[in-house]
Amino acid sequence: MYFYILHAFFVRDDTLKLKFLSYQRINNTELNRKLSQITILSFLALLVFSCSRKKDKWTNRTWHEVTTKNNTLYNGRVAFEQGKQDIVQTYNDNFWELLPIERLVVSEDVRLPNEVLNQNFDKAEEKAVKAIQKHSMLIDDREKNPKMDESFLLLGKARYNEQRFIPALEAFNYILYKYPTSNNINHAKVWRAKTNLRLDNNEKALEDLAKMVSEEYMKPQDYSDAIAMIAQAYINMKQPDSAVTYIGKAAIHSQNNEEKGRYFYIKGQLLNQLGYKDSANYAFDQVIELNRRTPRRYMLNAYMAKARNFDYEKGNKEEFLELLTDLEENRENRPFLDKIYNQKAVYFKTLDSIDLAVEYYNKSLRTDSEDQILESFNYKTLGDINFDFKEYAKAGAYYDSTLERMVVDSKKYRVLKKKRVNLDDVILYEGIAKTNDSILTAVAMSPEERIAFYSTYTEKIKAEAVAAEEAAEIARIKGELPTEQRFNQLGTGLSNVSSGPNTEGGTFYFYNPTTVAYGKTTFKRTYGNRENQDNWRLSSVTDPSAASSEVSDEKEEYSIDTDPAFDPQTYIAQLPTDPEILDSLHTDRNFAYYQLGVIYKEKFQEYELSIDKFTGLLDSDPEERLIVPSKYNLYKIYLAQGNATKSNEYMRDIINNHGDSRYAKILQNPEEALKDDQNSPESLYNRLYKDFKDQKYAQVIKESDELITKFGGEEFVPKFELLKAQAIGRYRGFEAYKEALNYVSLNYPQSPEGKQAQLIYQVTIPQIEKSSFIEGVDGDQNHKIVYVFSTLGNNQALGLKENLELIIKELRYDKMSVSLDVYTKDQQFVVIHSKRDKLGAEGFAELLALGKIEDSRGADMTKWNRKKKYYEKVEKEPFTVVSPNYRIIQIHKNLDIYLQSLQPKPE
Repeated sequence: MYFYILHAFFVRDDTLKLKFLSYQRINNTELNRKLSQITILSFLALLVFSCSRKKDKWTNRTWHEVTTKNNTLYNGRVAFEQGKQDIVQTYNDNFWELLPIERLVVSEDVRLPNEVLNQNFDKAEEKAVKAIQKHSMLIDDREKNPKMDESFLLLGKARYNEQRFIPALEAFNYILYKYPTSNNINHAKVWRAKTNLRLDNNEKALEDLAKMVSEEYMKPQDYSDAIAMIAQAYINMKQPDSAVTYIGKAAIHSQNNEEKGRYFYIKGQLLNQLGYKDSANYAFDQVIELNRRTPRRYMLNAYMAKARNFDYEKGNKEEFLELLTDLEENRENRPFLDKIYNQKAVYFKTLDSIDLAVEYYNKSLRTDSEDQILESFNYKTLGDINFDFKEYAKAGAYYDSTLERMVVDSKKYRVLKKKRVNLDDVILYEGIAKTNDSILTAVAMSPEERIAFYSTYTEKIKAEAVAAEEAAEIARIKGELPTEQRFNQLGTGLSNVSSGPNTEGGTFYFYNPTTVAYGKTTFKRTYGNRENQDNWRLSSVTDPSAASSEVSDEKEEYSIDTDPAFDPQTYIAQLPTDPEILDSLHTDRNFAYYQLGVIYKEKFQEYELSIDKFTGLLDSDPEERLIVPSKYNLYKIYLAQGNATKSNEYMRDIINNHGDSRYAKILQNPEEALKDDQNSPESLYNRLYKDFKDQKYAQVIKESDELITKFGGEEFVPKFELLKAQAIGRYRGFEAYKEALNYVSLNYPQSPEGKQAQLIYQVTIPQIEKSSFIEGVDGDQNHKIVYVFSTLGNNQALGLKENLELIIKELRYDKMSVSLDVYTKDQQFVVIHSKRDKLGAEGFAELLALGKIEDSRGADMTKWNRKKKYYEKVEKEPFTVVSPNYRIIQIHKNLDIYLQSLQPKPE
């Protein structure tokens, strides 16, 4: 009995407590007779004393064991399981790529010391640490509490899921070192291998797991976890053939249906990578057979994976379409309609049912899918379809949407980005060509043809507007009707009232409230508010003041019949008649045709489209500068197509009719075409750029205009235009530079030079726009001494420059230099660039004006040759200016304003 009392009240064992109560009921009379109250109290005191002694190790250990198991560890395990569920529910699997066997998003971001990724795992770690700290019984270097291995296991697992892999590895290693006979030893080994995999120690993890699997008996779930990690190791090591065997075994032995479905799906993905589609489909069928025992996302994606493996040549297409339709109509599959619609679209596209394919691609997009990869596939395919149908503007819009959903700077992104950039020119010039063609076609029509053409157009849009207005009015009237009458439409089967006296022979419209309401609204729109009286159509009845006036002041309501948008003359009046405008439209259209021909030929290899544009250009009386390049491009296209007849025809045309052109010389001497001769655009540009560096701005502007005309339509034209704009800025000042840059950016927006001009216009121009001079800079260094010369006196300016260079060299002023700078077409500057302040620069200028200059620095005055060196004094009057203000003078050409600012102010 004493034994039962001890364990019932101090060990807290429920079984022993029941035994004690049973014993007490059986022997209650004898117990009350033999034990007095003093005896019981004495016994209890002795018992407490004995339990507090360290010698009673068994009782103390059992107390901590039960407390650890039933309280702290239990709460820790609950928190850990909740954290795992959070991962499962929040993890977004990418079914387009090989799924990871274990779901864990490893972040590479640097974490703060106290930063927690998941509160549940943090709580689990806290409980594990508490259990270890309070209930560990490490006596004589041996752990006496057998539940400590579970505590360390929970600690390692919590740290692992918090992505603290090194501390987790320490916890698992501690279990293997301190508890070699634990029943959780295999579980700890699996988790240690998982941690090594996360640390890229694949070989070590594989070695440990293989040894454990081959040498030890394991529970089915532990065995499944172990070989699943072996499969992950082989996947990490790029050995999918080895991974297939182990992931299949893991799926078979797993007792978790969610894991089972995932493992079978991964097996199918691996077999697809290896090219074994039949075996992959069998693995996907194993996923499908699990049905509701595994999450539905695995089953639906298994169906989609099988659909992607479908053989359209040998497979039963009708049965396949029926399967997809059944999946679409199943209500349980509504969350996955984006994937089902996409697969049906692929089915129709493969069978060349493009309209149905487009419909289902758009359906897939309208499901508001969270799968961005799927959306990018949909948008890209729609872009490709429009690209194939030459709808380049639509294709560009679809490609833009695709790029927004792709990983930036990935290989696929860069390839599509390049294609999209190439479409910019097509979209631009197709828009210009289409617009100008329409205008020029309408202008070329006779008056009768114009009226007939625009009448057809206005009647069409008017009918659409009337239909839309009637539909909107009916919808509004229905919305204002009572609920019981809203669907009371006779003859539709929805009416719940009598149809009136004429139900057999038809429906009298007065018995249809919607029709009556619509009639009232139409009357009000036509006649306004009218009283029910005689002569109601007279305006004076509605507005008495109209009786004394022929013009009614009543506000006129909108009417489709009077809307000018539906009048053909509205559009005819907008057609241009000015010959200059028509010539400009014609020129722009021809240039757009030429550019489109080059783009289709060079960037997309769409030779038929390119031929169409070039021949259309030649048939529309183009400018002389576009004729020979168009014929030469046609020659190259037909040569690439192997059409010798056509290519020879254009070659003879160019040689016979344009023998002086550069293209004729290339055709007559093909070997010379590979050489960069003096007449090539590149050589001429390089020579012109050298002139620009030599400040020959007038010559650069003049020759640029000539070369732009000569090489019109070629890729070097934007280069000449930008060089010309820069020369204009240096020669004519800020406003002219701004206008020239704007011209380049607007006319060549897709070329690198056009984009550079746009960047300069947006960024640099605002920075240099200010023309006021900086004040209070007399003490600043880098003052310049400037002599102003006319461009007609070029010899005088050069002579002074050479003289100043000799003087500076003789005086060994190494930090000074002299330059001849162009200012305008009428003036130029000889500039001494010094590192001095204003006072120092003015002093040097006075020294030059004296004409007595010699260098006595470091000379021995006792042996010094007193014969002085006299230089010709500089008669020209200079002015000094600090570098920033000199820059403003050159940019804004406001020398006069600066010189006025140097004049003393009147007191």
